Amino acid sequence: MTNVFDRLIGQRAVAADLSAAARAALSVSARLDEQNSGAVSMFGSDAGQIEESVAAQRASMTHAWLFTGPPGTGRSVAATCFAAALQCQTPENLGCGICRSCVTVMSGTHADVRHVVPQGLSLSVLAIRDIVQTASRRPGTGRWQIVIVEDADRLTEQAANALLKVVEEPPPRTVFLLCAPSVDPEDISVTLKSRCRHIALTTASVADIADVLTTHDGIDAEDAHWAASVCGGHIGRARRLATDSSARTQRLAALGLARAATRDSTAYAAAEALVRSAEEAAKAISAELDEVETEELKTALGAGGTGKGAARAPRGSAGAIKELEKRQKSRATRTSRDVLDRALVDLAALFRDAMVTASGARVQSMHPDMVESTTAGMADFASPEQLLQCIEAVLECREALDLNVKPKFAVDAMVAKIGQAMRSKRPR
Repeated sequence: MTNVFDRLIGQRAVAADLSAAARAALSVSARLDEQNSGAVSMFGSDAGQIEESVAAQRASMTHAWLFTGPPGTGRSVAATCFAAALQCQTPENLGCGICRSCVTVMSGTHADVRHVVPQGLSLSVLAIRDIVQTASRRPGTGRWQIVIVEDADRLTEQAANALLKVVEEPPPRTVFLLCAPSVDPEDISVTLKSRCRHIALTTASVADIADVLTTHDGIDAEDAHWAASVCGGHIGRARRLATDSSARTQRLAALGLARAATRDSTAYAAAEALVRSAEEAAKAISAELDEVETEELKTALGAGGTGKGAARAPRGSAGAIKELEKRQKSRATRTSRDVLDRALVDLAALFRDAMVTASGARVQSMHPDMVESTTAGMADFASPEQLLQCIEAVLECREALDLNVKPKFAVDAMVAKIGQAMRSKRPR
């Protein structure tokens, strides 16, 4: 794997579009240099004064992009690869993957590429204002100031408005790359979306995912194919399922909720176990990050120093540590919700498999390894209408979690609805 676009699994058309845009951006950058470093904005109201050839280049390169796709399709990866190609120092092979710019962008250390990643349940207006102010400066070492906003669907209304203002009147050397699940107004505002060029990523095939796991991760072919077939198109999750036994255990626990919910004696215990497992997984994920961040902050504040005055903590250090702990707690909450949401997606997919089986439809199963042990039995036990009610109960639970309902209450309500649906009289 050399060129950065090789990282886009099953996205050949997207890679070709972004590569063409990067080549156009190189020409646009050259013209900006000729016009005294942005005296005329290639993206602004003076664009009509630019020659027809440059206007054609601008059609394939713009200042704001929106990357959408289901979870695991690689939205942020695509945005980062595009940023590397925009900054690449090898004009004949943009996105070469080996020059200093490509390496630093892909590793997240390039001075002119900034990643905005929500640490909590939302992305605040203060964070966006800080980024907007920084993005308005001229690039220091690269051709562009690039801002990558991951999970742009988590922007608060105020944050979205602050970002919209700079996207409508962008600095000549700044490029915004936004990532969101879809173009639905609930994920990204209509006005902000209208200012961006849309890049839609699709779910990679089982064969493509399995090939990546075997070729680049050295995973056994059989394990790779199994993980690729049950991951729901989520490449990162396929890797975890193939290599992490705890991830496989969590998946089975989530799917087991379908059977447990049909009996009062097991329903709520299984619901609590699911919530607890999500919290424990989030703690494990966050613990490592928290430790590193805390040590770095303490070092920056003078911990471990020697000499006169080193033992005395700087003024305000306690407040800085407290603020960090607050952010870490918020991130842990978000991680727990994300882990739980993934489990709910698995559960909804299981009911979906049973529903299409009961309906006699011939479609690809989302959980092919559960067909004989679970799906077929559910299809015989319940009608398509009952199974559809179960799917709706899972989706309502996900919506409740988005509205910040306490996970225990949301999941308890879900299993109650599933149990009621599965015990209802089957239509004749």
